[in-house]
Amino acid sequence: MQMVPVLFLVVLIAFLAMELVPGDPIMLMLGGRANETMLAALHAEFGLDRPAVTRFFSFIVNALQGDLGTSIIQRQPVSVIVGERIEKTVFVIVYGAVLAVLVALPLAVIAAMKHDRPVDHAIRIGGMVGMSMPPFWLALLLILLFGLGLGWFPIGGYGEGFFGHLWHLFLPGLTIALFLSPILVASLRAAMLDVMGEDYIEVARSKGLSPRRIMFKHVLRNALIPAITVLSINIGWLLSGAVIVEYVFSIPGMGSLLVRSVGSRDYPVIQGLTVVFALFVMLTNLAADLSYMLVDRRVLRK
Repeated sequence: MQMVPVLFLVVLIAFLAMELVPGDPIMLMLGGRANETMLAALHAEFGLDRPAVTRFFSFIVNALQGDLGTSIIQRQPVSVIVGERIEKTVFVIVYGAVLAVLVALPLAVIAAMKHDRPVDHAIRIGGMVGMSMPPFWLALLLILLFGLGLGWFPIGGYGEGFFGHLWHLFLPGLTIALFLSPILVASLRAAMLDVMGEDYIEVARSKGLSPRRIMFKHVLRNALIPAITVLSINIGWLLSGAVIVEYVFSIPGMGSLLVRSVGSRDYPVIQGLTVVFALFVMLTNLAADLSYMLVDRRVLRK
């Protein structure tokens, strides 16, 4: 039930932000062709001549019925425009998150097993360097190095078919992974070190279990819950990162659509994207709660 007021508040903040931003989308659309008659007609057509309060609650009522409005610039239903791009954005985010986990898991295990040794310090310093790089700059660096320099990967587009998507989106996914993986490494390492200090780990050692078996059977599993929490908390960043990544790599997803819609003041599209982004974050947090039960059955019993 908490999802409803949170979603309402998010949409309200986005609506107020758009109201405070100067600029008329109809004027931007018409340019030099604008006259008073055309402006009045189009303002009436898109409801921009109504009070802001009326427009806001009208959007809420229509959104509850699945109608996100009509794009001012493209003259198409927002649900259709956004629906064509959801798959691409979700693919980029999931791809980046999977790459981040594949990088973070082995590094966190090595750092925990080699605690306070040179390899642990090297991993932690590398993580701090990775987190200090802005995603926009990191994306450009990857393009220059692996795209234009070595020519190993495409520098834009979405590709055709599943494997074509994997190929074209490797650099965008890697951009997200290189920023997210240091956060996961730090949280996993800290959680594993805490678990390694527990009494039952000492009991496992006294029974003669190998360090490898203790790590993967007892330590890593119990340390996954904090890592899942960190991943779910950073979903908001993943969405904002997707906006930057899609724009840099020319991916026709929701992020690049948001950038264009803000520039053209296409209010219905911005509102629709706000609803979709908020729902995505909420559903991801719900999925994280469910994953706790799979990792630790004690959560399910509680």
